[in-house]
Amino acid sequence: MGGQACVSYGAAEFSRDVDLLLLADGANLSRLETALDDLGAEPVAVPSLDLGALQRGHAIHFRCQAAEGIRLDLMSVLRGVSPFPDLWARRTTLELDGEPIELLALPDLVEAKKTQRDKDWPMIRRLVEASYFDNRDRPTPELVAFWIEQLRTPELLIEVAGRQPESARRSERPAVRAALLGNLAAIDHALTEEQARVREQDRAYWAPLRAELERLRRVR
Repeated sequence: MGGQACVSYGAAEFSRDVDLLLLADGANLSRLETALDDLGAEPVAVPSLDLGALQRGHAIHFRCQAAEGIRLDLMSVLRGVSPFPDLWARRTTLELDGEPIELLALPDLVEAKKTQRDKDWPMIRRLVEASYFDNRDRPTPELVAFWIEQLRTPELLIEVAGRQPESARRSERPAVRAALLGNLAAIDHALTEEQARVREQDRAYWAPLRAELERLRRVR
C-alpha cells in the first residue's frame, strides 16, 4: 500500500520499507505472528502488535532481521479509505517471479496517499498522470471519473475537461470547474485549497492517535 505499490503503478519512488495493509482479526493475526517470526521481525516502536491498536488505526513497525533488516510497517485502517474487505475485493494482482503480489487498487492508493506529509502529494500527481498517459487513448467511464476527480496537473485537467466535457460538468470539484474555463491560475488556486483542506483533515484524524502513542511511550 506504500512506495512499493507506487513503483508497481509506474510512479517511481525510492522506498526503504514495505507498507502492508492487513485484515485485523484473531485468526489472521495468528498467521501474521508466524510470518513475523520467520522474518526475525523485531518491534521498532510503540504500539506493540495488538488487534485493538490495529483496529483503532495505528501503524505497527518492525525491523526484519532475516530479510536484510528491511523495515515493515503494518496497518489495518486508513483514513478516508474503505474497510479492508472492500479494498481486498477490488485489489490489483501482479506476479513477481511467479508469486502473486496484491496491491491496493490505484484509486484506493491515491486516497491513501492523501496525508499531511509533503512527499505524498507529488506522488499522487505522478500516479494519476501515469494512469492518464497510459490510458487516455482508450478511456473507460471509470478511468475518466478517476482522472477528473484526482488529476493534480492543471494542463491535463484542461485536456480531460476538453475531451470529456459532459463528465467534467458533472463534477463538483472547483479545479474541474476552472478547467472547463481553461483558467490555469484558478486551477492552481483550487488545487492548493483542496490540498490544504485534506491535509488538515489528516492532522485532525491523527491527533488522538498521536496522543495515545505519547501515553504509551511515557509508560514504557
